[in-house]
Amino acid sequence: MEFFSQTYIALRGPTGAPQSPSDTIARLSDRLSPATLLADRRAAVLSLKGLSRDCKAEVGERALPGLLDVLYNDAEVDADIGKAVLETLNALCDIGEEGVPAPPHSKELGYKHTDLLLGNETATFKLFALLSDPSFYLRLSTLQLLVTLLHNRRHVVQGFFLKAPVGPTTVIAVLEEKREIIRNEALTMVQSLVNQSPDIQKILAFEGAFEKLFNIIQQEGGLDGGPVVNDALACVDSLLRFNSSNQSYFRETPLPPILPSLLLFPPSLPPHEPAPQGFALQFWEPPQKRMNASLAIGIMGLLVGSKGGSPQETMAFSRCLIELGLASNAPTQLKTQALRLLPANLIIHLPSLVVTPYMPVPETNGEEWDRLEPASALDALVELVLHGEYNGLYNEKRSREGLELRGAALDVFQNFVQKDDIREVIMQAMTPPEGSTEPAPVTPLLQALIFPPSSPLEIAAVTSTHLSCLLFAHLLRFSPKVKALARSIIPPSPSSTSQDTGSFFVPADGGAPPAQEEPENEDDEPPQSLLQILSEHLSLAFLSRTRSDTSDREAREWDRLIVGYLSLLVQWLWEDPASVRDFLNAGGLGMLVEPINQMAESDPVIPGLCSFLLGLLYEFNREPGEITRATIHPIIHRLGIDLLVGRVTHLRDDDRFKAVGPDTLVLPYPNSSIVTIAAAPKEAEKEAEIWFDWAFVDFWKSNFHTVQKGLSTEPNAVSPAAGQNAESAMLIASLREVIQRQAQEIESLKSQLRTANAAANDRQALDDLQAQLAVLQVAYDEDAEKRKEVEKEQEDLLVLLDELNGKRSRDKQRMREAGLDVSEDEAEDDEDEEE
Repeated sequence: MEFFSQTYIALRGPTGAPQSPSDTIARLSDRLSPATLLADRRAAVLSLKGLSRDCKAEVGERALPGLLDVLYNDAEVDADIGKAVLETLNALCDIGEEGVPAPPHSKELGYKHTDLLLGNETATFKLFALLSDPSFYLRLSTLQLLVTLLHNRRHVVQGFFLKAPVGPTTVIAVLEEKREIIRNEALTMVQSLVNQSPDIQKILAFEGAFEKLFNIIQQEGGLDGGPVVNDALACVDSLLRFNSSNQSYFRETPLPPILPSLLLFPPSLPPHEPAPQGFALQFWEPPQKRMNASLAIGIMGLLVGSKGGSPQETMAFSRCLIELGLASNAPTQLKTQALRLLPANLIIHLPSLVVTPYMPVPETNGEEWDRLEPASALDALVELVLHGEYNGLYNEKRSREGLELRGAALDVFQNFVQKDDIREVIMQAMTPPEGSTEPAPVTPLLQALIFPPSSPLEIAAVTSTHLSCLLFAHLLRFSPKVKALARSIIPPSPSSTSQDTGSFFVPADGGAPPAQEEPENEDDEPPQSLLQILSEHLSLAFLSRTRSDTSDREAREWDRLIVGYLSLLVQWLWEDPASVRDFLNAGGLGMLVEPINQMAESDPVIPGLCSFLLGLLYEFNREPGEITRATIHPIIHRLGIDLLVGRVTHLRDDDRFKAVGPDTLVLPYPNSSIVTIAAAPKEAEKEAEIWFDWAFVDFWKSNFHTVQKGLSTEPNAVSPAAGQNAESAMLIASLREVIQRQAQEIESLKSQLRTANAAANDRQALDDLQAQLAVLQVAYDEDAEKRKEVEKEQEDLLVLLDELNGKRSRDKQRMREAGLDVSEDEAEDDEDEEE
């Protein structure tokens, strides 16, 4: 009652007359002064909270400074007023949700109030400090306001967080909160806080965020934990993605093995032991579990694709992804994601890894499964590409998800066969042994490739043959040795093979299907090579495509089959004169002319590919044969060089060609003017199709200029592209640029050298003079020493002579005293000496 009384007094006014909202807000704002009683301030805040919904602009303009004062001074003292002021500020800063009706200018006011609140760091520091308050409502309201501020001005709040005295400590503390509502709100706040901020990611990681997040995941029951686990895994992903420092730190913790364990895959499973059935066959409901699993798979793929992981960790993660994509009952989207995240430099040898596939029992709604015979991961991968999920069980739908999975498997196969030795081994398995008359075993890939087209077409068979062309092209591309092996492939006659989509996948509790008896060969014709068989199939497809009773849908399927054959032949015959000769001898030239002339202008794909293949045949027809360049040259001129160049150029303008990218293989059906979505049945809205893969598109873009130029050359001209493939041409062009740039640098250095030499010449002369001076100085010093020695000897001689003269004079004097005769000369000498 006291609260209602205080509120009534605050709103009543001095005379009890009704007041306008502006007057009421002004009066309530005055009561926020620190000079008033705490109970009055609490009542004023609660009243402003109610008015903030309908009078957001007035409350923000008049009361926001007072509300901030209450936040600074009273929130820690009184939990009720703290909760009220936080909720009021949150209402003022709220900009609403996208798609939800909101009052006019609500969004602009929310941003305005957010900027005022974040005008300095004081409010943000206070909010992070309030996270340590034990009050439930105060802590929850603080988190909700931080989430709103981060949503509106994330970079500003992140900058203040890095300077906050207690920011990291309190954020980590709320992740340990036992009360679920606060903990869940804290996860939402952390996701926004670490977003695109490597510094904050590092701080929280080293404060123990990884450990706290995985504790939440395990406490909630792993992937079955609902949205809370999703938020925790999203935080882990944000801390690791684009942050190599956190990735290295995470690998040093005992946490990485938990990731495959969440999917029920043992992280330390030995290579020779099969994956447990609990992993391969598990329940994937409700949809939230699939979302959680997608995040866990994404984190494993992130760690596998980055540098610094140990071989054991990379092996465990890679095998988990392979088993999930090839031999589990996981949803199709998860399988696709797992295969796409496998690194290009996969360390697992697929032929040596044995997987155990499973097949759902029909009409059991996925509750019963048959375990199939173990097979190598490479066989399972090829089977998935050729026939789809569960050995083509749902291929009649041709759904986008199913084709995306097969496209992901195709990418894994392309990465696996990057090395020439692997491609040679796989191709060698399709060729007969040397010196043996027995035909080579028909592998599933070869079987799908040589399966003859028949009318009416089966969509599943067309897709299988088309994808087999893509697989075979990955084996052939830019490898002369593999192309030579491919020319020697002689498959058995079509009558002895069948489109058995499960030739190596049989139930584990049953035997292989009985072998079919080999029919007698009544014809005496020699067996055909694979290249000849493909030429015949292409010719048959062209004839079937032009039948008058062909529907638009079937005609489109024939077009896809023709595109598959042409794409394979283009990559096979490129820079392979021997294969070009075999193809021409098989009648390949005649079948290309009619499509170039008669195909509709509205569909440039097949005419463009035929023109490209014709130019390729002319360019690389360099070996002797019945059909020479001189034979093809008149055909090119009769068709018209401009027409052929235009056909090749227009191919890249088609949507089916332009839409293909490194990560885009599957296109929605239909995707041309032949059939429209409106005219298609409703079930076709989810249908999809494949026309090209990125490897072919990249190959075509790198080489179509060579073909266009080659069309205008004379028959006896030397091929400028002889001995060059696309990679070599690009490398040569790059090297030419490097040489040109280096030549310019050399000229610049020569100029600098000449300038330096001119200065060096003067320097050299000075150095020579200084050297001569040094030599002269040494000689002068030696002469001076010699002179000093001579002068010393002279002085010694003079002293000796003086001593002798003195002794002689004394001797003469004694002689005179003794009365002896002294010569005159000697006397004169004595007199001279006396003088």
